[in-house]
Amino acid sequence: MKKWTLHILIVTVFICFSCSNESINKYVPTPSPLQIPKLFQENILNPVIPFSNPQTEEGIALGKKLFFDPILSGNNSQACADCHSTENAFTDSSRFSDGIKGVFGNRNSMPLFNLAWNYDEKFFWDGSAFSLEHQALVPVSDPIEMASKWQEVELKMQQHPEYPTLFEQAFGTSKIDSTLVTKAIAQFERTLISSNSKFDKYLLGEAELTQEELNGFNVFMDETKGDCFHCHGSDKNPLWTDNMFHNNGLDATFTDLGLGLVTGDPADNGKFKSPSLRNLVFTAPYMHDGRFATLDEVINHYSEGLKNSSTIDPLMKKVDQGGVNLTSNDKADLKSFLLSLSDYEFINNPKYKNQ
Repeated sequence: MKKWTLHILIVTVFICFSCSNESINKYVPTPSPLQIPKLFQENILNPVIPFSNPQTEEGIALGKKLFFDPILSGNNSQACADCHSTENAFTDSSRFSDGIKGVFGNRNSMPLFNLAWNYDEKFFWDGSAFSLEHQALVPVSDPIEMASKWQEVELKMQQHPEYPTLFEQAFGTSKIDSTLVTKAIAQFERTLISSNSKFDKYLLGEAELTQEELNGFNVFMDETKGDCFHCHGSDKNPLWTDNMFHNNGLDATFTDLGLGLVTGDPADNGKFKSPSLRNLVFTAPYMHDGRFATLDEVINHYSEGLKNSSTIDPLMKKVDQGGVNLTSNDKADLKSFLLSLSDYEFINNPKYKNQ
């Protein structure tokens, strides 16, 4: 009896030791928390990082590879980066991006940066994506974008010579599915942080603004002049957007309902997400449909081009006068200020390039 007891004890110890060894030897991805800029730390809340998708070195590297890989598209011809190019602050210089079948959509590609601070987690011009992971899921199967099927993408990647190992390193499994693909892409996209414009440096005491740029900032902040800050932030909001949805007086009637198409509420018709004013020198054309080719056209719209409608935002206070009616000097100064929000270091960062 004692002999059997001894045998059981030995086996139990062996099993426990083996489990312990497996636990010790199990590969764990390397944590890689976001490097939060000083201005962001001082002025806004911490970024949104899902508990189910923490930032890791392996996940970010995999996400970057996927972002630039046309394997996600139906005919292996188009990557995320084709509509979100690095030199354009991760948007498209064309008014509407080509899909793999040459089909055009009716919206301009949104720039991608500072996405981790989108607190309401509503993405796209119309808020139809409810997380950054979901935002990465949609284009693959969209018939006018990548026009693929996730089952086919997963199979191609499973048969790829590198991807199963990379997924094993990033997520502890070599079985590839759409959930893990979009988690990796979202991890990479959260690292796209723009925080080093001339105006950022001015706020940090590292640069001086010209008189025109200072005047333009005052026009931007003045409720009797530009009155821009309600939707697009201020020196206390380095995102330069409220990340909310507004009807900014582009049309009297709507061919694209925007947020209203998603919510089904007529009160939301013609409302679109406020884009960040960072990096405007790189992100033309402007507005959800890319209708304005230049920044001068954008300024003219708010100055004398507003159109009234049933859902016009109350912040468009001077819509009955056509706009805020800026002087030519105010327009020139405002443009100078807006261009000072451009971050050349961001578009030249090797971490964000396909190399």
